[in-house]
Amino acid sequence: MSVSATLPVERATRREHWAWYLYDFGNSAFAAVILLAVYATYFQGTVVGGAEGSRLWGLSIGIAMLVVAIISPVLGSIADFSASKKEFLFFFTIICIIFTALLFFVRQGSVFTGMLFFILAEIGYRSSQVFYDSILPDIAKPEEMGRISGNGWAIGSFGGIVCLLIVLALITLIGGQFIVRISFVITAVFFAISTIPMFVWYKNHGTRQNLKDHENHITVAFGRLSRTFKELKNFRELLKFFAAFLIYNDGIIMTLDFAAIYGAVMYGLESQQLIIFMIIVQVTSVIGAYLFGILADRVQGKLSLAISLILMIAVITALYFNKTLTGFFILGGVAGFALTGVQSVSRMLVGQLSPKDRSGEFYGFFAVIGRTSSFIGPAIYGWLAAEIAISFESKGYLVEAAEKTGQQIAMQSVNIFLIIGLIILMFVNFRKGQKTSIEVTNEG
Repeated sequence: MSVSATLPVERATRREHWAWYLYDFGNSAFAAVILLAVYATYFQGTVVGGAEGSRLWGLSIGIAMLVVAIISPVLGSIADFSASKKEFLFFFTIICIIFTALLFFVRQGSVFTGMLFFILAEIGYRSSQVFYDSILPDIAKPEEMGRISGNGWAIGSFGGIVCLLIVLALITLIGGQFIVRISFVITAVFFAISTIPMFVWYKNHGTRQNLKDHENHITVAFGRLSRTFKELKNFRELLKFFAAFLIYNDGIIMTLDFAAIYGAVMYGLESQQLIIFMIIVQVTSVIGAYLFGILADRVQGKLSLAISLILMIAVITALYFNKTLTGFFILGGVAGFALTGVQSVSRMLVGQLSPKDRSGEFYGFFAVIGRTSSFIGPAIYGWLAAEIAISFESKGYLVEAAEKTGQQIAMQSVNIFLIIGLIILMFVNFRKGQKTSIEVTNEG
């Protein structure tokens, strides 16, 4: 009897794991096609054009991230209180899917529409990640978070590869701006289909709490956040980690959001080449996510994270000296391997350092940190690339040479953020932080 009674729980857990993985499978298609390979360069080069395209791309990302940074902790707290992570995940996923599909209507010169639809799709994408990430402590024990988080990134990266291959085939065989715009609709459909298991198989964990007289969810959320702010002094190691993440994540987001633009400007990559480049990056991302997830569980998350950051610093430095397309592709592959290590291990460490019954709230703060850095980094990169290009043009440089110089210098600014973040990370005591989170959970 006891055996049969436990089987449904085990089956449900495996289903929830796969639902979580498959959501990332579709979610990564948005990142691969919209943020990395196709829409970024389409917006910068076709919709706007020139150095101003880089500036407006960075501004669009910054606006979206700022909105997410403001709403994430409040909504995360409400989700914890009402045990409704799934509902919030669904809402923001739908927003992302709808406005991704509407990017089809963005044409050359439609700058406002191109920014508006992208900003709304990006808000949906980034906000949904808050609730997706906060589900990790619900479906994984602390000792297996590294593996499960790594599996999510690996399977997600594979989803990006599949969607990019579909788009590559269409652009190669047919070509033209119409097919480029159709790729945005394909991405939206791909994402929508992949989310179905999550909304069918995953069940909200935790207990829905009842509102008291004269309360509403907003007042409860701000009350819980106020309490958490007061208690944050008890989570000193988590605060130090958040400080490190705030800075090194700037570098990671800058690299992700401008990699395709950098390739197009510096090496003249066209749509097919950029998609192939991003497929290479996604393939190495699968390997990196899997291996860094295993390393984080077997050794230590801090060591695994430090190694991946050091690899990224080496890649960015090497980009300054690289002159060949082959070298760019090789460095992109190494960057893909390291990037997912940084992202998946960071997500895992937040889950380990946060009280389990308040994971949505703490992942909301994590989102604030991540989106604040995501706002600052791309805005700085876009501003640097544009201003340096304008400056060199005024000195008599050809437009193309000036734009290349702007991109080259802007890319090296990434290392400033990575190095400072790594230094702060070295002062975080994760064992002490984990002990605190367990004690607070038990007290609750």
